[in-house]
Amino acid sequence: MGKMLTRAEVPVHETWDLTDLFPSQEAFEKGLEAVLKQAESLTRFKGRLGEGASVLLECLNEQEALLEEAGKAAAYARLRQSEDGTNPLNLSNSAKSGDVMSRIMSSLTFVESELLELEDGWLDRYLQEEKGLASYERSLKLLLDTKPHRLTSETEQVLASLGEVLGAPYRIYLRGKLSDMTFEDIGEGEEKQPVSFRLYENTYEMSEDTELRRAAYASFSKTLQGSRHTFAEAYATEVKKQVILSRLRGYSSVTEMLLKPQQVTTEMYDLIHDTILTELAPHMRRLMKLKKRVLGLDKMLFCDLKAPLDPDFNPSISYEEACSTIRSALAVLGPEYGEIVDSTFTKRWVDYADNIGKSTGAFCSSTYGVHSYILVTWANNMRSAFTLAHEVGHAGHLMLAGRNQRITNARPSMYFIEAPSTMNELLLADHLMKNAEDKRMRRFIIQQLLSTYYHNYVTHLLEAELQRRVYRWASEDHAITADKLSELKGQVLSDFWGDALELDEGAKLTWMRQPHYYMGLYPYTYAAGLTASTAAAQVIREEGQPAVDRWLEVLKAGGSLEPLKLMALAGVDMSTSEPISRAVAYVGSLIDELEALYE
Repeated sequence: MGKMLTRAEVPVHETWDLTDLFPSQEAFEKGLEAVLKQAESLTRFKGRLGEGASVLLECLNEQEALLEEAGKAAAYARLRQSEDGTNPLNLSNSAKSGDVMSRIMSSLTFVESELLELEDGWLDRYLQEEKGLASYERSLKLLLDTKPHRLTSETEQVLASLGEVLGAPYRIYLRGKLSDMTFEDIGEGEEKQPVSFRLYENTYEMSEDTELRRAAYASFSKTLQGSRHTFAEAYATEVKKQVILSRLRGYSSVTEMLLKPQQVTTEMYDLIHDTILTELAPHMRRLMKLKKRVLGLDKMLFCDLKAPLDPDFNPSISYEEACSTIRSALAVLGPEYGEIVDSTFTKRWVDYADNIGKSTGAFCSSTYGVHSYILVTWANNMRSAFTLAHEVGHAGHLMLAGRNQRITNARPSMYFIEAPSTMNELLLADHLMKNAEDKRMRRFIIQQLLSTYYHNYVTHLLEAELQRRVYRWASEDHAITADKLSELKGQVLSDFWGDALELDEGAKLTWMRQPHYYMGLYPYTYAAGLTASTAAAQVIREEGQPAVDRWLEVLKAGGSLEPLKLMALAGVDMSTSEPISRAVAYVGSLIDELEALYE
């Protein structure tokens, strides 16, 4: 493994081409100036929204146009910082963009405030008078639902103007993680190898070499341990912010406040947690005991959880090979979807290089009116292929939604957002399984599929469970410290894994690894989405094209329907625990087959 490359040293074809957003730094800066002027022009509607439906329609249309252009500028700055968080220009652009977005959002608060101050019945009257408002009906009704929790117009404007400040905990976390953290090399002499966040999570954590894997984990954990108090302060500030806002707005809890925009009840939220954590734990413990036996491990440590079951059979796959395989696997979704997939791979919409300062993990950024961009770090393994298919799922979903919905209705609830992405992983697994030539390959593919469920049902749901416990703790006005976060994380891990895992101190620091804690109640949605996609994929297997057509209809619906209705359109009833339990049982059946294949 060679030295870590700088951004300037990586091959250009491994990077994304952001010129579709802005062709140059100068164009980006002009874009920021333009959206500020658009925002200033929009303030001419201030104090006039009660004049009539036509005035409101004109205002909302201009606001949409402004948000579309502002979204491009924000995306450009965010993606530049993600590709290299050590570049001073990228950091400067991010700061400029954040400041401009805060100013814009502050200037727009009058729209919602004035609408909420109108007399009862105004919406129905306006909708009758102006047919052009029909496409805004859903968003306007959602706004009216927040009326009991709105503060004064002046206060809302102040909070919006503080957007950059209130977003500081997340930026501090990213700066610390991407720009400041360094790790000790492992090995000696010519065998010495570097360690980084990306290398550990993309390579070492899944290494078949137990000694290497555990050595990398020790280096990784040592650096985390040294930064734990700073990271805890950033997260504690984020939590305190949400607690204070929930109280100011009169919500019964932070959970209720954060679920409100997702159109999700606390019952739906708790159903995902309680059902999966209870019913999945016995299956996953079986899997880890199988892994310990097959690999001949002296003990099962946290860093061993992702070790491959068959160390001598771990076929590598290049980025180009993965693109070809994913194209074939997703062909079932038809030509329009296929065109998006092909463009993603051929037009440099994917950044798969590995360089110093690059954001860890993977994500898809979809900008309305342009297209999606995907960030991954390629590790030449099948897990990378599944991750790429996952992010292509986000791209296909949000681009189809963007083509069929206006910006107001393009993005669905977070509760549904991970269903299209995990669907692609399941379709990839189906495709690979059909072409599995022997017993060993079938075992390998089952392990890849189980990795998908592990990622969503274990990694992210245990992450979500920590969130649930942290907010309960904070709501009682207890202090959030590094030691408390590690204690809570240790309890979560112990409750789930039982005696299948020997819990070490490094495992308790997992709360430092994920950025999702700064994104509201996002982690649990991975489990909600995978549950929906598991059920919908089964319907596609049984019905074929009619089910595929309904799935594409769901993708194109974007956010025009609430999440339960979206899932119902796909043939899944998420109002009960039945599809959740069935999905967990499916995981259990995969482990049953894997155990049989190792007898």
